[in-house]
Amino acid sequence: MRWSRVLLLGNVLILGLYTAKGEEGKPCDFPRIKNGGLKSEENHSFFRFFFPAFRGKQLGYYCNRGFVTPSGTKWDYIRCTVQGWEPAVPCLKACSKSDIEIENGFFSEPDLAYHINKTTQYKCKQGYVTANGKTSGPITCLQNGWSAQPSCIKSCDRPIFENAGTKSNSTWFKLNDKLDYECHVGYENRHKDTKGSITCNYDGWSDKPSCYERECSIPLLDPNLIVDLKKEKYKVGDLLKFSCRPGHRVGPDSVQCYDFGWSPSFPTCKGQVGSCVPPPELLHGVVKGTKKEEYVHGEAVEYDCKPGFLLKGPNKIECVDGKWTTLPTCVEDARMCVDVPELEHGSVKFPMPSYRHGDSVEFTCLETFTMIGSGSVSCISGKWTQLPQCIETDQLEKCKAPRLSSVGAKLPEKSEFNHNFSISYKCRGKQEYKHSICINGRWDPEPTCTRVEKKSCPPPPQIPNARVMETTVKYWEGEKVSIICQDNYLIQDTEEMVCRDGRWQSLPRCVAKIPCSQPPEIDHGSIKLPRSQERRNKAKSRSYKHSTTLSYVCDDGFRLAEDHGVTCHMGKWSAPPRCVGLPCGPPPSIHHGIVSHELDIYQHGEEVTYSCSEGFGTDGSAFIKCVGGKWSQPPACIKTDCDSLPRFENAVLIEKEKKSYRSGEKVMFKCAPSYQMDGSNIVTCVNRMWIGELVCKGSLMHFQHIFIIVLED
Repeated sequence: MRWSRVLLLGNVLILGLYTAKGEEGKPCDFPRIKNGGLKSEENHSFFRFFFPAFRGKQLGYYCNRGFVTPSGTKWDYIRCTVQGWEPAVPCLKACSKSDIEIENGFFSEPDLAYHINKTTQYKCKQGYVTANGKTSGPITCLQNGWSAQPSCIKSCDRPIFENAGTKSNSTWFKLNDKLDYECHVGYENRHKDTKGSITCNYDGWSDKPSCYERECSIPLLDPNLIVDLKKEKYKVGDLLKFSCRPGHRVGPDSVQCYDFGWSPSFPTCKGQVGSCVPPPELLHGVVKGTKKEEYVHGEAVEYDCKPGFLLKGPNKIECVDGKWTTLPTCVEDARMCVDVPELEHGSVKFPMPSYRHGDSVEFTCLETFTMIGSGSVSCISGKWTQLPQCIETDQLEKCKAPRLSSVGAKLPEKSEFNHNFSISYKCRGKQEYKHSICINGRWDPEPTCTRVEKKSCPPPPQIPNARVMETTVKYWEGEKVSIICQDNYLIQDTEEMVCRDGRWQSLPRCVAKIPCSQPPEIDHGSIKLPRSQERRNKAKSRSYKHSTTLSYVCDDGFRLAEDHGVTCHMGKWSAPPRCVGLPCGPPPSIHHGIVSHELDIYQHGEEVTYSCSEGFGTDGSAFIKCVGGKWSQPPACIKTDCDSLPRFENAVLIEKEKKSYRSGEKVMFKCAPSYQMDGSNIVTCVNRMWIGELVCKGSLMHFQHIFIIVLED
């Protein structure tokens, strides 16, 4: 056989042999599977002859141990696409469930392995939660393995409180967490305490936060003292009434059981008792009624405070075996009543600009109107008492005849009675007369012969941590008593206790005052310390007493937006004021630069932007800011043109040279004959500097090798 001559030029391959009709795009080279390989049946040596491969071709591959395909399987297919082989990363780093053990938890998905960045969920067993209190949590496969060790910790749900409460808002608690609780008023726990704490253990809470109604026990009493309604147990609110067999009772006739025990102190019985001298004078107060030279045992007098002062403590004192019980206190009440309320169809007699506590004003109605209620209205602790009404006289309602079945005296035989009509009557079997008056359609008081027993309360209790209040005087339904707490204690809940249904209710509490730590810091300001503290203003551990008020001072260029300081209240500071920056005038002028839309005044924090003239640019930030009445440092406008062109060896300028070039302007070069450009042929002017480097290299002759093979038979 005779071979003809074959001409093989260089390394040229006849690409058309591999170009399939209708195929487009770059072919795919032989794939190299990192961390894996092609399936054995497709990796035969002669298999490489069929590459490059074209779009649509699929090859099976596998991943090494510790790696998985994107679908999570051990093997899959790669496919030739326009962009090349896909997936681009066939084998991904994998995390195995066997690499991790979840104590008190388990994986909630069935897969055994997860590729990198894949997230799965784990769940905790009953009674356990994740670190953030959830029943399940995520875990992610990362480059170096799982993101974190899943954690399921022992937990306790929020307990059920019985007659108690807590300040905690948490709904779950982890192992060894403590929960403090406090019993409701009148209750105590099984340890006879009003406060307690429980701990979250492996078996749940260490105890139940349960409180039980508090009881009072009776101490050893005077043998001559008779106790009414004696019982085995007495709960909070129960009363004990006393009397003496022989002799006189020294002390109250009844006491009440409170959550802090019996109060007031139990009485005793005494054969002979002494009398008292006239009652003592009360600072800023007066005794009601006329004083006597001598007061017998059990006799009481009442005090009242002068205008501008408020009575605290019992308003009555009693002579008990030659001694008066505790005096009340008149404390100054700075609260004023400024605006007298307006009365429709009425006016104030002799109005004044302001009124102190205890001051009164008199109202009068217009001529054709009648006043209903008291015309005297008082200023009590900054508030006015109930206003009367002015009703048109011809519109006043009449009262219907009262229905009294057991009346001894006869009433006028009328069905209706005019306003202000008075009646007198006495009930059958009684000697004294009762009186009632018709007030705009209602009798005052309501005529009745039904016996209404007026309830009384025992003497008011001695509140713990309050000023001493020894009294033996009974109080009637609706009467109130105010207290004063001892120094370093603060009154809470209410200032007054009320006699209601024969018992003292709405008791105030005296709680210890809590100091405050360092006051809050504010931006652009600091605490204005008193002179006595200026030398030790660095003592960060200093504490401040309850009710302490501190003021602030602002830095230069700033002023206080609110006219107040901070006050310590039970361990917490009130909200501090703010220091706001002073405004700025027009921004400073700079050479070759301007500010657009310049104003006369700029507020603190406002910014302006400078722009430079043509051929100039800023040497830094073009922005300046108004801070505390002053502008920040303005920029400078510097020249940005390039004055002369750079020179490059063996290169010539394509266009005509100019004297100067603007920043950003580009210039093109070309190489001299027999030289070739290595890289870009452009340089750019950037802020007076030329950017770019031109290289012209000498030209070399390049030859293609031509191989001629002659084969003859």
